Amino acid sequence: MSADFDVEFVDRSDRSARFVVRGVTPAFANGLRRAMIADVPTLAIDEIRVIENSSVMFNEQIALRLGLIPLTTPVDEFGPDDVVTLAIDVEGPATAYSGDLVSADDLVAPADENIPIIKLKDGQRLEVEADAVLDVGREHTKHQGGVAVGYRHLQRVEIEGERAEFDDDEPYILRGVIEEDGELVSSDAFDHDLTNRYPGKELHVEDVPNAFVFHVETDGSYTVDELVEQATRTLERRAATLEEAIQL
Repeated sequence: MSADFDVEFVDRSDRSARFVVRGVTPAFANGLRRAMIADVPTLAIDEIRVIENSSVMFNEQIALRLGLIPLTTPVDEFGPDDVVTLAIDVEGPATAYSGDLVSADDLVAPADENIPIIKLKDGQRLEVEADAVLDVGREHTKHQGGVAVGYRHLQRVEIEGERAEFDDDEPYILRGVIEEDGELVSSDAFDHDLTNRYPGKELHVEDVPNAFVFHVETDGSYTVDELVEQATRTLERRAATLEEAIQL
């Protein structure tokens, strides 16, 4: 990977972003994608202790649903052996939601409060204690902080001239981000059809060398910035380990 790589955001929020990375190889781009999916540790419920469950669901089903609730994971605050306890106590008639989980640590909470767990009828009760642990997505998908991570080449559009008078005006569908006179333009701006942006023009589209557009969405355990930074750190640690092994 070049030390002169550059990052430019196309759009950005806490949980979703698109950004362009220049000056990296396809191998690095794919490594970063895989790291965001599989190598960044997140907290997730791993074991439960059922105090009362008079609902229609078996304990194992309740455990599965609780395990899939994303939990906020403060960066560098927890290690592999740390355990965070959460508890839920809901009595029907009511629906138990992720927001009903109460954490023993103020830094850890459900990333979303409105995830339904189970609907309880009159007289039914769900009271459970749960232990959340830190692990990575390659061990179990419940620890996968990057729920939608992908990339594609940045593409450059150049006008070669006017289209012939009687040429068919067929759609030229392109999805992602294009570079136009040094500016980044999302294909959403022209409904993904280049003929809307360049009517009557003959176009040439090519990949920009070593430039990739990443689309990243998280489950809320991390912000996009934190997820990307953590993934980059895992790549750095792997590279350092490999370098040390080679020197031996």
